[in-house]
Amino acid sequence: QVQLVESGGGLVQAGGSLRLSCAASGRTFSTYAMGWFRRAPGKEREFVAAIGRSGGSTKYADSMKGRFTISRDNAKNMANLQMNSLKPEDTGVYYCAARRQTLGTYPSAERYWYEYWGQGTQVTVSS
Repeated sequence: QVQLVESGGGLVQAGGSLRLSCAASGRTFSTYAMGWFRRAPGKEREFVAAIGRSGGSTKYADSMKGRFTISRDNAKNMANLQMNSLKPEDTGVYYCAARRQTLGTYPSAERYWYEYWGQGTQVTVSS
């Protein structure tokens, strides 16, 4: 089982940047695909980005491409989300998620694919 703890959220002005981190417990982090999702006020949880177990495969929601970058450090059991050019509509609670990834599969954008979730970190972008 994996426990996930997000950090790095906060209040930032539009156009600014934030770097979110997700710390994972356990010694098998490198076998898990990682994803980031967010839930804006009054909306469903939506996909942001995902990364494969080795870091070689990434996927982004269209609205985040070119602004957000997902990465991971398997030696430190960390997954990160660098967010640049933030917009007020990026406001929400950001969650990291994990699922053990078997060889030959790719990280999914579907929230139901993930097995483990963190508690979330709030990101607020002011206009």
